[in-house]
Amino acid sequence: MLLASLSALVAIACALASLQRLRRAVAPTALSPALLAEAIARGGAVARARLCEATALDREAVWEHQLLTGFAAGDRRERDALVSEQLTELEGRTARWARVPRACARIATSAGFFFASIALLRAVGTAAPIESPEEVYASLMPVLDALAVGIAGTSFCVAIHLRARRALHRWTASADRLVACLQSIAGQEEP
Repeated sequence: MLLASLSALVAIACALASLQRLRRAVAPTALSPALLAEAIARGGAVARARLCEATALDREAVWEHQLLTGFAAGDRRERDALVSEQLTELEGRTARWARVPRACARIATSAGFFFASIALLRAVGTAAPIESPEEVYASLMPVLDALAVGIAGTSFCVAIHLRARRALHRWTASADRLVACLQSIAGQEEP
């Protein structure tokens, strides 16, 4: 029972770390780029300016503010540099913790096998002659418990990895639409 509990502890820690990745993939920035793009598409340069002012007051919306400020720059080269800097920052934000669910899946599996191996060695090393199938089952239960918990932790981490990848794909598509909308408005403002 102790070894299954230790395997469960590792699986839970891996699941919690993987959930951090999901959280970062679902919302790498404070504001939804889809909502920003919609607001800017409706209001144009005026909406961009208002959003720029509003995000300046929000400590969480630093990336959005910098992106909007970058697109408001008058000089095209300066604008391109500022926007490129923010897109690079965005790549860094979206890549954070990207490897964690896969690493945690391996850790949970390894821990499950490790604790199951210890339980098996313990069962083989201390076992008296087994006379009934029930005794075999009873001696193997700790092995199977530790292994099953490790595999369950792995399954959870893999599911989170897949969910995070899909969420990030949707979020990135929204961010691309936001940038395209801002580029369109910046292009209209050029002389």
